[in-house]
Amino acid sequence: MELEDFTVINAEGLILGRMASVIAKRLLKGEKIAIVNAEKTIISGKRKSRVAEAKEFLEVGYPGKGPFHYRRPDRILRKTVRGMLPYKQPKGKQAYKRLRVFIGVPDELRNAEMETIEEAQAKKLTCPYLTLGEFAKEIGWRGE
Repeated sequence: MELEDFTVINAEGLILGRMASVIAKRLLKGEKIAIVNAEKTIISGKRKSRVAEAKEFLEVGYPGKGPFHYRRPDRILRKTVRGMLPYKQPKGKQAYKRLRVFIGVPDELRNAEMETIEEAQAKKLTCPYLTLGEFAKEIGWRGE
C-alpha cells in the first residue's frame, strides 16, 4: 500500500478516545487512514491518576506471552483504535490493516493535505490533560 492512497489526519490537539472512535468507524467503511503527530494527541484527566492507572496495568501479564503493553505513543494510539474495532472478525482485521500511525510527520506525507476531526478537538476541554507523548515517557518510553 502506497501512502498516497491514505487520508492523512493530524492528531495534534485531538482527544484520544473521541478521535479513535471516529477513525474506527471510517476504517470499517473502507477508508485508508494515516495518522500523524501521534505524540501530540491529548488524554484528558489528571496526570497522576492516569499514570498510576497505566503503571498498575503494566504489571498485568507475562513477558513473552502477553498481554503486551505498548509504551510508544503511535502504538498506544493504534491499540486504542483496535479496541474500537471488531478485530477478531474478518472485517475488523481488514479495517485494522488500513490504519497507519506515525510519530511526527514522515517525509512521504510532508506535502500531503492533512485534515482534522472537529468533534475530537480539545478546545472546550476544561479539565486537566496531558499529551500522549508525555504519558508515554511517564510509563517508560525512551524515545525523542
